[in-house]
Amino acid sequence: MPTYSYSFSQFDKNKHVRAALRETDISHKHAREIGLAIKGLSIERARNLLDDVIEKKIAIPYRRYHNEVAHRSNIRDGFFSGRFPKKASKEFLRLLDNLESNAEYKGMDLDRLEIISCVIHKGTKLERFIPRAMGRSSPKIDTLTHVEIVAKEGKVY
Repeated sequence: MPTYSYSFSQFDKNKHVRAALRETDISHKHAREIGLAIKGLSIERARNLLDDVIEKKIAIPYRRYHNEVAHRSNIRDGFFSGRFPKKASKEFLRLLDNLESNAEYKGMDLDRLEIISCVIHKGTKLERFIPRAMGRSSPKIDTLTHVEIVAKEGKVY
């Protein structure tokens, strides 16, 4: 079993709380864009944003992976291209629940928590084959994703 560590280096046990999802089957591209969208938000605002994404009310802006992505009129922050990554948003909601319970266990004020770091890494590659006609096969490679979130107790506006 591999041992994982967090990429956030200035971790202080009294000020910070963290949570991670390891080897989850979501798109690392969708996860990266969601991570950029929720960074700097409180847990409650991030949860509301992800709920609206699942209900297709607000789109996640795609900053890097935006080739042939349609423009959306309901994107904040002046970006145009966006999507509604439902599966990745549900996994992020699970991660936010975990982060909130970790903060509760430490005795932190949940209303003052702000997400200061959201890091996405590619994980293990699952290599399989898809059977094709005439006895041939094509490779199918799925890449799993690691997601790490760190929140800090501070002032939230």
